[in-house]
Amino acid sequence: MNARRRPWRVLAAALTASGLALGAAAAVAAPGQPDASQLAVARAVRAPAAVKAAAACNPNASSLRPSGPPQVTSGSFMAKIRARGYLIAGVDQSTYHFGFLNPLTNQIEGFDIDVIRAVAKAVFGHADASTIHYKAISDAQRIPDIISGSVDIVAHTMTITCDRLQQVDFSAVYFEAHQKVLVLKDSAAASLASLHGQKVCATTGSDSVTKIVAVHATAVQVPYWTDCLVKLQQGDVAAISTDDSILDGLAAQDPYTKLIGAKLTNEPYGLAISRQHPEFVRFVNAVLQQYESGGQWKASYQHWLGPPQPPPALQYAS
Repeated sequence: MNARRRPWRVLAAALTASGLALGAAAAVAAPGQPDASQLAVARAVRAPAAVKAAAACNPNASSLRPSGPPQVTSGSFMAKIRARGYLIAGVDQSTYHFGFLNPLTNQIEGFDIDVIRAVAKAVFGHADASTIHYKAISDAQRIPDIISGSVDIVAHTMTITCDRLQQVDFSAVYFEAHQKVLVLKDSAAASLASLHGQKVCATTGSDSVTKIVAVHATAVQVPYWTDCLVKLQQGDVAAISTDDSILDGLAAQDPYTKLIGAKLTNEPYGLAISRQHPEFVRFVNAVLQQYESGGQWKASYQHWLGPPQPPPALQYAS
């Protein structure tokens, strides 16, 4: 490994470590992988009525239309959350710009976290440390934790897919990303296809693995994206492939990396919610309407990601 990369490897490792400390600093901790009971729950709760035919599935317009402004109605899941006193949010712990524990402030921050704060504010009238309990989870834990009820909502750079729609509900699309590839700057690779036969890193439970395997590269799976960055820096893998939104954050941590190739996929992000709480899905979509129309989405985008862009158009299935 080039010695000049060593400080950036330390930075990535520090960000990973700060994320792992999230449970102590912000709320509920979780291990890197779901346990057997969580996976069993995830498999068991696939009711036949939840299965959507692939031909009829449209991830960009799969959510429930809000019935009006966000309101906490009596007997609703939102009322139960309010009575409990806090929202439980499954979040990423080490994805720079989207969900990470800032080691300087000891606060969980990012674009996804801003969206969660908007949801909490709609439930409680304010959003502070007392109204949100963050649970640090890996990609592989997102669906099991929603199904088991250990979290109320997941904001975790999570792509809406037809397969996932068979298991959980999603909000409307609140961010659009595209799968790409990150390599070291001295790499000769020009695309994912050019990495045929080489090792490419992705997280366990991410939909990036399918594309890696499709080009006959070897998918090396780890719990967190910063683990991938350390493997790339150490020469254990030739590349990382996932959403450009995540790769941009990794590249910001190591200037000796670069994104290559064309956009491989469209990755519409949604907030994952249990299929047992359709009223909460409609409530969250009403929050997103206000969040976008009120300018908060653009402000968050500019703060975390760069020059403001128009938010995605909110579409619904019904």
